[in-house]
Amino acid sequence: MSSAMMLERTGAGLGIPGVGGSPVGTPAGLSAGAGWTMVPRCTFKVERCQGGLKLTCSTDDKLACSMVQNLCTMLAGGMCSCCVMLNGLTVCTCNLTMGLCRCELTDSGVCLTCTSGDQQCGEMIQACCDCLTKMLDAGCTCCLLLNSTPVCCGGSETSKAGAKTKGGR
Repeated sequence: MSSAMMLERTGAGLGIPGVGGSPVGTPAGLSAGAGWTMVPRCTFKVERCQGGLKLTCSTDDKLACSMVQNLCTMLAGGMCSCCVMLNGLTVCTCNLTMGLCRCELTDSGVCLTCTSGDQQCGEMIQACCDCLTKMLDAGCTCCLLLNSTPVCCGGSETSKAGAKTKGGR
């Protein structure tokens, strides 16, 4: 699978407090490759919807698409969170505990919808949506986790387009 990312399995290398190991690096004594996992690289699209957010993860790689769909199917019903990274360091983590998250399979990946019937919870989810959108547009990488297990990582189409424009000057 050519479109994959390596992540530290103990906390996914994301530096999430209370999840796994140290965000600094692999402890001495671990052999190379131990505690690391491959997750599919996807393109993220985050948008507001009625009472929450809609997050679409898509890829053109059929094997990566199948892996994302299988992981989402196996891990559905648990806690959903997004970890945003810049240069390998965690910038922001959005735990979507205030809503009901549903995962639907699409032709090119998955579509995760997180909504709440409570107005304040819906506003919190939409604030997370705004945060994720801004960070992805700025070039950050997002990792989708279900039950604290990384499902896929990647950036947004907008940030890729912006990088091409900047590099061409």
